[in-house]
Amino acid sequence: MAWLPEVRVRNSNYKLDSIQNRNEYAKVFNFKKPGLSINSSSPSTYVPGSVTAGLDLDELINMFRFKRNRQLLTMQNRLIQQEEEKYVNHRFTKFLVSQLTSLKGNTLDSFMTLSKPSYELLITMNDLELGYYIQQFYAIFQKNNRLNDSLQKENN
Repeated sequence: MAWLPEVRVRNSNYKLDSIQNRNEYAKVFNFKKPGLSINSSSPSTYVPGSVTAGLDLDELINMFRFKRNRQLLTMQNRLIQQEEEKYVNHRFTKFLVSQLTSLKGNTLDSFMTLSKPSYELLITMNDLELGYYIQQFYAIFQKNNRLNDSLQKENN
């Protein structure tokens, strides 16, 4: 029996995935609510005091496509939310948390759920600050676990 070599379908590089996602959904990411704008330009031959004005009919039509606009804004928000979640998962990993706390299994999972930083907080932190955040949260986690254990012993 012959085994085939391992095949990777997705690149694990977060930045490349993000760039590819942005390129793939460029129309959605770059969407802005349509509005009226008047385009003005000077004609090709210079005539003092003359200006040509135009109205973008596509923008005018898109202003009244309420369902389409709402769907594009919803999809844009969802894509941004997914990108932020991927960024958090890229920086706040099980490997990192396990290295800093020595937690494993279900305890690691529950700790990660409780201590998972928001995207807004995470973009302000460098790697050193993230490590400090995890260690500080771990100290609180341990303190609460000891308190819960002592309360359970008292109740029994």
